[in-house]
This record gives sequence, structure tokens and C-alpha cells, in this order.
Amino acid sequence: MTIAVPASQFDTDARPDLRWRRHAAILAGAWAALLVLFGGDVGDLAHIYWTSTTFGHCMFVPPLLGWLVWLRRRELAQVAPVGWWPGLAVVAAGGFGWLIGEASGVALFRHAGLVLMLQGSALTVLGPNVARALAFPLGYMAFLVPFGNMFEAPLQDVTVVIVRNLLGLFRVPADIDGVLITTPNGYFEVAEACSGAKFLIAMIAYSALVANVCFVSWRRRAGFLAMALTVPILANGVRAFGTIYVAYWTSVERATGVDHIVYGWVFFAVVMAMVLAIGWHWFDRDPDARYFDPATLQVPVARRIDAPVGAFLALAIASAFLGWGNHIDARADTLPERIALPQVPGWRLAGRPATDWAAHYPTADRYLQARYVDPGGQVVDLAVAIYAHQNEDREVVKFGQGAIHEDDKWVRVADLPDLDGGRAIRMTAPGPVERETVTWYRIGDTVTGSEERVKLETLEAKLLGGRQRAVAVLMSAPRTGQDSRIALRRFLNDAGPIDRMVDAMLDAGVPAARPLAAAR
Repeated sequence: MTIAVPASQFDTDARPDLRWRRHAAILAGAWAALLVLFGGDVGDLAHIYWTSTTFGHCMFVPPLLGWLVWLRRRELAQVAPVGWWPGLAVVAAGGFGWLIGEASGVALFRHAGLVLMLQGSALTVLGPNVARALAFPLGYMAFLVPFGNMFEAPLQDVTVVIVRNLLGLFRVPADIDGVLITTPNGYFEVAEACSGAKFLIAMIAYSALVANVCFVSWRRRAGFLAMALTVPILANGVRAFGTIYVAYWTSVERATGVDHIVYGWVFFAVVMAMVLAIGWHWFDRDPDARYFDPATLQVPVARRIDAPVGAFLALAIASAFLGWGNHIDARADTLPERIALPQVPGWRLAGRPATDWAAHYPTADRYLQARYVDPGGQVVDLAVAIYAHQNEDREVVKFGQGAIHEDDKWVRVADLPDLDGGRAIRMTAPGPVERETVTWYRIGDTVTGSEERVKLETLEAKLLGGRQRAVAVLMSAPRTGQDSRIALRRFLNDAGPIDRMVDAMLDAGVPAARPLAAAR
């Protein structure tokens, strides 16, 4: 006897729920494997989320992604997932981006590359129709990447401008020097932490979410985003002014104590509520409205691939880039056992300063610093940090190191004109004392003061097999009028070009000079 059984009981293509379970399980497995393969980057991200006040909001992104998918669940069930091999190109793009970040030492590229590989594997396993349905949640994964530190410097400048104008408007006497503001009873610094960048970065993620959930019109979305990003910048300037104004009428201690409470808790909540209140009147999405029309996402899919095969190929591509990165990361130059700072004609070595300024390069393979004095008593400090190679934990350009380190007594007041290609800054410390410090980097055959150029040259050296060593050279002089710039320029002329000085210290075959300073 023959019994007819509906094909839908066996054919997962005819059972949308079974197909979704199968593809969701394959995607979950592929994502889990990617997170294990790139466990170092996942650990870095977790550490940043947990310890950084700037990127703490990233911890909320994963649950928000789940909620965004849940909002689309009914319509999503009507769109069939299909393996799609062109999605592998996105995985490869993410892998290449990760490799660029690994080779150049730019964590932003590595983290963005990992997220792009996750997005590409979703596109490969679920197909283009589902990807269109999940366009915003997939795009919102970009907020898993900690980004936005580049906003700090320009926002510092904007905050100073707002404070200057408000102090003038309220007739508060103040002397403004770069990021330093002095009033009759207070001394204030518009530090990077006071720039409002932390709040703006979180507001970008928050306003993007609100724009998608609460608006339909693209014009209203754009208007809301513009307003949501403008209000916190202006509000932060008012907050900084308020701190100085309260200090002017009361005391610095009382004003700064109130500022920490207001900025940490009340200010953030008030500005978010203000942004929502302004945008509320323009919300145009019905709470029950669909986020997409599933009928428009029934397009036949060409270039199909079986989902397990697509997931396997995505992991294979990611693994290839991971192996490539590990290979180039293992290369390093050999450094001489003994390295000495140069003898500079017309300048006498006075030893390393005991309590004054010192450059900060804790992971350098060699670090040398000494003070030079000319017959007239002018002082120039020379510091050299040398790396046999660079990787994530050992970079010549890294946050919190260089002329000023994190939580240092020294504060950057302003940028100064470059000196022979080196980046110059004016810095101050309690006393008060001031210095002008110039930084050069030697990467391969390139000498530059640009941190961005350092990353590009490092990338080229790692990918193309050039010299792996990296050197930072810093010259610093006490600032008394323009004497510091004159002294630095004369010392640089007497010491010779930066590239020749570095080569004389490092290149094989050059006779080792008598050590002039302790080197590690």
C-alpha cells in the first residue's frame, strides 16, 4: 500500500519555519566560529566596552540588535532565507580591512573588519532579500566598533569658542590661552574629556536608533539627526561655561564638584530628554506600522549557494586573512646590542633630567633620553624610542604615549607650527612651567611628524616586507618667549637631519659610539 505524505513535511524549502531555523542555526555557528577565530579582537572590544567611559554605550548594542530583529519578526518570517555566494565578497572585504588594521596597528580597522565579516557571513547565509529586510539592524552593527576619538580635538576648539563668547557676554574677566582659561579666582583646562566627545559619540548611536524607530520620512530623519548632534555640542559648551561661571561667583572646588555630578548623571539625561522632546512633535511612524513590506522581497535569488557551504567558505576566507596577519606580524628587525645618543657639536651632555619632562614609550625595545646644554646655558632634551617591530601592544603611535602620557602633569596647550616636518606642541605643567616639544617618526626611509603617515608607512612595510623598525625622536626645550624654538632649531641643525641621526645610531656597520645615556 502506498501512502502519500505532503512534501512540505520533508522539504525545508516548502516549510519557512524549518528553513529559518536551519539558516539561523548555520549563521549562529558561523558567527560563533568567527568570534573564536578573532578572540583577541573580541577580548579587546569587551575590555574597551567595560572600562572605557567613552564607549560604554557599545554594551547596549547587542541587545538592541536583538530587539530590532524582534520588531521585524512577523514580516521577516514571510521572507525566505537563501544562501548567496556574492556575500563572500563582503566577508573578503572585512578580512582585508582587518588585515590593514593588523598591519598598520589601527585597532579601528581591525574591529570594523571583524564586524564587516559578521555582516558578510549573514548576507552569505541569509541572502539578499533577508539582508534588505534587516538592512538597519545589520547596519546598526557598525556601532559595535568603538569610533569617534577623532572628534575630541575639534570639539575642544568648539567648546573653547563657546566658552569665550559666553564669558564675554556675561562679563567674566578671563585670559584664554589655547585650551587654558584663567579667571581672577580659577585656572581651568578644557581637556579632551571636557570636549563633549564622549556624549556626542553615544548620541550618534542613540539618535540613529530613534531616527529609524520613530520616523518614516527621510527628510525628518535627516533633520532629527542634525538637531540631535548639534544640541549636545552647544549644551556641552554651556556646561563648561557654567562651571567657570559658578567658580567665578563661588569657588573652584564647589564648581568642579557640581560639574562632575551634573555632567555624569543629570546633564546626559537632560540633553537626551531635550532631544526627544524636540523631535517628538515630528515623529511620523505609527507604533504598529511595518518596517518593510515582505511582498516586495520575494525576488528570485540568482547565484545561490547552499548555506552550510557558504558558511564554510566565509570561515575559510576569514582564516586566510588571519593567517596572513599572523605571518607578517612575526617579522622584526634586529637591533644593535648597544645604542648611544649622538654627540652634538657645540652641545654638552648634562645627563638625563631627574624630575622634569620625560617622553613616555613604555613598550619600546630601546629608550634613551638625555639633556644637552650649550655654552650659553640653553637646554634641549632629546628622547629616542626604538621598536624592532610593531604590533597591537607595541606601537610607536598609540593613545596615551609620546610627549604627554595619560594622566600626566603635562598638558597640551596648543599646536605650534611644524619644525622641519616635526609636529610641535606647546605644553605646560604646574609651576607653571612651559615647554615646546617636537616629535618626528622614522618608518623605513620616511621621516614625518604625522601620526597618520606613520600608520600608512607601517602598513606598507608590513605588507611589502620593508624594514620593520620604527623610531620616535623627540626634542623638547623650556619655553621662554621664542627662545625655545630658536634653541630647538639650532640643536636640530647641529645634530644633523633626523634620518641620518637615526641611521648612525642603528645601522649595522656604523661604529658604536661611547654610550651617552642609559638605554634599555
